[in-house]
Amino acid sequence: MMTTINWNEVLDSISENAEEPEVEDRFVKRLLNALGFTSDEWVQQFKTGKGSADFAARKNHDEDKFSVSKINPYLIIEVKGRVSGKAIMNLAEGTPTYKKAKEQITGYLLAPKCQTSQWGMITNSTDIQLFRKHGKIVLPATDCMRITKDNIIEIITKIKNLLENPPKALTICIYNDKGGVGKTTTTINLAAILRQQHKKVLVVDFDPQQGDLTDSLGLQEGKVKLSDCLVDEALNVKETLQAFNLKDKAGLLVKVFDVIPSDSGLSKFMAYDYEAQIEKGSARLRDLLEIFVRNYDYILIDAPTNWTFFSKSCVIASDVILMPTEHNNFSSLKNAAKVIKGFLPEVKKLRQDGGPIALPIFFNKHKETEASIKRANAEIKAILTLKKGENYILDPNLLPYYWPKSTKTVIDTTIFNVPEYEVVSSAAFSRKPAVFQHKKAAEYYLKLAKEYFLYE
Repeated sequence: MMTTINWNEVLDSISENAEEPEVEDRFVKRLLNALGFTSDEWVQQFKTGKGSADFAARKNHDEDKFSVSKINPYLIIEVKGRVSGKAIMNLAEGTPTYKKAKEQITGYLLAPKCQTSQWGMITNSTDIQLFRKHGKIVLPATDCMRITKDNIIEIITKIKNLLENPPKALTICIYNDKGGVGKTTTTINLAAILRQQHKKVLVVDFDPQQGDLTDSLGLQEGKVKLSDCLVDEALNVKETLQAFNLKDKAGLLVKVFDVIPSDSGLSKFMAYDYEAQIEKGSARLRDLLEIFVRNYDYILIDAPTNWTFFSKSCVIASDVILMPTEHNNFSSLKNAAKVIKGFLPEVKKLRQDGGPIALPIFFNKHKETEASIKRANAEIKAILTLKKGENYILDPNLLPYYWPKSTKTVIDTTIFNVPEYEVVSSAAFSRKPAVFQHKKAAEYYLKLAKEYFLYE
């Protein structure tokens, strides 16, 4: 379909001061056609349950024409004009118009009538960006791309390929630049509770020294090791997989989830001479895990502390970063800001696809007292405070990651927490996730999964 559209003519036909209706008629409708949607497979002003999206699209199924039934959309599009009245509508990433459009498309994708939607898009015919939804997570699938006559076919081809070949998995890196905050415990129990919710899960232990996750599950390195796969492209990374099994009530072994264990060979890559042998360096792990993204619902990576080749590899390979902190461990709170403001921009520049994104912090091993929470919030306020001229403000770029329930007018210091509980910390000795040993532990981690990933 795309070859029948003269995109030079399309772009020339859109006036420099085009408002939203002109962009919709002259660009978006042709774009939908190029993406493979016929005129009865999209609708305008789709009611999401939280406002009306400019366009929604889905392939027809048998006698179910989307333009008639208007249910179960697949793609949602938010359109902006190049101008609005006399104001120029700059949709480049980071601009106020971009931020508003991103908030709108996120809200629509999470709205009641859009639960089947997997994709969202924002465009004004000058810029365009595609977003992917996985459960409650909305994340960039591409950079915000500037459209030109020279690249428009390449952009549309890229978007079309993503729409037609969506990844199944959400890849989550559990990371904080500070140790001792329960990353491994979180990884194991989150994986277990997701399995209880009938999700297919892969866990990756990429810690070269500790290997605590591998040990906690009672697993050993196999004949084919992840360390070897990093440098030998002839090896099949699928052969690194080991099943973590538990006995059911009948005494039969049942697979809980798959694991790529840590191995003794990883530690050699702590030396730069060995790291340099890895083609593509810290991007190599992402390439290796790409083979699994259509086979699992979730891929969880247990990342080591400190910004090394290993932790950087884990972040590059991920869609989202989940950061455990402790309310009485102030270094863990400060280091989360370091990840968000320092490390993630570095990775995004390398990847050039808009990812990964950070999720709001949570308090792990939480034992709350009024005094300790007061101290933690004072520390967070200090982390967030910026001087702007003669005034002090809370950093709007960090605020959503610490106090995510805050609005423009009200500061809400609520932070999600997983309470301290003895069975969680002692579970490693039994080689069995805590969620399988105690009802309370299962409740905690189910709340964690629902807070960040799963619909209620």
